[in-house]
Parts: sequence; structure tokens; C-alpha cells
Amino acid sequence: LRADRAPEFTQLDIEMSFVDRDDIFNLVEKMFAHIFSKLFNIKIKIPFSKMDYQEAISRYGVDKPDLRFGMEIINLTEIFQKSSFKVFGEVIENKGEICAIKVESDEEFSRKKLDELQLFITSFGAKGLSYIKIKEGKDFQSSIAKFLSLEEIEKVKLKTKAISGDIILIAAGQKEVVYGALGNLRIKLAHDLNLVNQDKKEFNFLWVTNFPLLEYNPEEKRYESVHHPFTAPVDEDIELLETNPLKVRSKAYDLVLNGNEIGGGSIRIHNTELQKIIFRLSGIDNKKAEEKFGFLLQALKYGAPPHGGIAFGLDRMVMLLTGASSIREVIAFPKTQKAACLLTDAPSEVDQKQLKELYIKLDLQ
Repeated sequence: LRADRAPEFTQLDIEMSFVDRDDIFNLVEKMFAHIFSKLFNIKIKIPFSKMDYQEAISRYGVDKPDLRFGMEIINLTEIFQKSSFKVFGEVIENKGEICAIKVESDEEFSRKKLDELQLFITSFGAKGLSYIKIKEGKDFQSSIAKFLSLEEIEKVKLKTKAISGDIILIAAGQKEVVYGALGNLRIKLAHDLNLVNQDKKEFNFLWVTNFPLLEYNPEEKRYESVHHPFTAPVDEDIELLETNPLKVRSKAYDLVLNGNEIGGGSIRIHNTELQKIIFRLSGIDNKKAEEKFGFLLQALKYGAPPHGGIAFGLDRMVMLLTGASSIREVIAFPKTQKAACLLTDAPSEVDQKQLKELYIKLDLQ
């Protein structure tokens, strides 16, 4: 388990009727302003910043960006449209993208460090990492120098606003892989280069909004809800449900603090026919919908109010507010990273009598 995750946690769930997204944002922001004022004597700025999901991915590569440092992702695809570099040409031909992050650092990136970054980025599915070190004047050093023209190098320098001493790290491939890999590389570099002062009490809140409503499951040949099947679509996107479901945005949102998701929620569907459409797209026909969710469809038919909510992981929130390095530091009797309990020695073996009483059959093959 990651340092910010635990198998057991405490969740605060807020559900409200007759609300829209801004009502929930307003309530949550006032709550945090009160908490910070009372506990830390810190006045935080409200309203919190907002960022569209697609913008978060295109600029930072992740849906929970840490805005305490820069190093944004820069798309270089246009520069290499007519490049003679075969690797980049094949990427563009396959509708992939070529992106980079510019690193400003006083320390020289050694061969060993670049190999480490190469290994790191491939763990996220990227095929490799190229670099261009900017020297004085028009001088440069690059792992792909013999494949690029001087004009292309100059265009990259101009697009990234790189100056002497900077290093440009480049990844190419399918969009999802490239952005995800560079987004995680950005976080690693911020840690390695100490771009965030851990001793400084800096709290950067951000609302990430308009997540995709659906994603496609090629194995089951159907759409699946990114959040859950009761999340409402953005009003102006409803007509796209019949023609281009993957373009539909949802009324889902996450609250991010210093690059960590501390809460998430959505505005729900309160219209019977709209709910049936979402079920149908998810592979649930009307008959199955009635069997599984008949009670909900009936309730919506009688006029359920617009409703929505948000849930917070209190343990993770306390971890961030106290500056703890692991969620286990703020939980009484925490489980280990392997989800074992050192106090009770759980999980332990269960005897057959207990399994029989609970009608549990084990198939360990």
C-alpha cells in the first residue's frame, strides 16, 4: 500500500438535496477556512482554484496536480510533423503525441541520473526518454542529436523557453501513456530536486472538475462509468450520449490538496429517463435495470430532488495537515503496508467450522 493509503479508513460523507455543484463547493470551502483558522491560525484563500480535468491532464499529466511547483508538460508534436526522425514520425502517424517537460536545475544531470529517469518512465508504459541539454549560445547536447535538425532544436528551445543550463526531457507515444508517464516523472523530479519546501506550511487547494462520464471496456464491449452510474452528465453534453458517449463530461469533482486527492463527489442523476440511458450504455437493459435498481427508478419517477455530495478521507486529510509522511502515523493501531495487523496478528487462518457457519466455500486454485 502507498504511504497515503490504508485498508481501513474513516470517511466523512456529505449528501445534500436541492443543490448544485457550486453550493457544495461553497460549503466545503467555508468548512476548510474554519478548520484552518481554528486549528492553525492560518487564513486560507477562498474560493479555491478550479481546473477542468482535461486541462489538468494536458498540463500536469495527472488528475490531481500539485500546483506548488511548475514544470508543466509542453506538447511538441507540431514541431515534428515533418521530422525525418523515424521514431517521432511513426508516433505521429499512429496519432500519438510528443511531449516534454523542461527542468530548471543548478545541478548537472549525470548519465546515471538520466538512466534512472529512463527506467522510471518506462515503468509507466513509456517506451523511452530523450533529452536535450541546453548549453551556452546555440550549443546543446542530446541523446537524439543526430536525428534532429538544428531548426527543430531551436523550435523546441523556443517552445519550452529553455535557456542555458536547462534540460528538456521528451517522451513520445500514445497520448494517455505519454501524459501519465511525464506527469509522474514531474512529481519524482520535484521530490528529487527539492522543489517543494516541506518545512513551509503551504496548502494549495484545487477543485478538479468535469471528469469524463464514461470509458469504454473493449473486453466486455460496453461503456463503464468512470465515477459511478448515478453521476449526472454536464447539461450541454447530454445530447452526445447517443452520438459520442466518450465526449460526455460528468458533474463529478475532486478536491486536491498539494497533489493529493482528499475528497471526491458528484451531482447525481434525478431524472428517470436519463438514468435508464446511462444504464443502457453500461450494458444494463431495461429488464435488468428494473431487477437491480427498480426501487431507484421508481423513486426518481416520483420527483426526487436535485441532489449531490462529497466524501472526505479524514485520515489522509489529517496526514496532510500535520505534515506526517505516512497515513499510518495518524491512525491508531494501523495496518502495515502489506495490510497486516501487528496488534492482533491478522489476517490469520480461519478454521473450517467458521467457514461452514458463514456458508463460505474457498476455491484457491
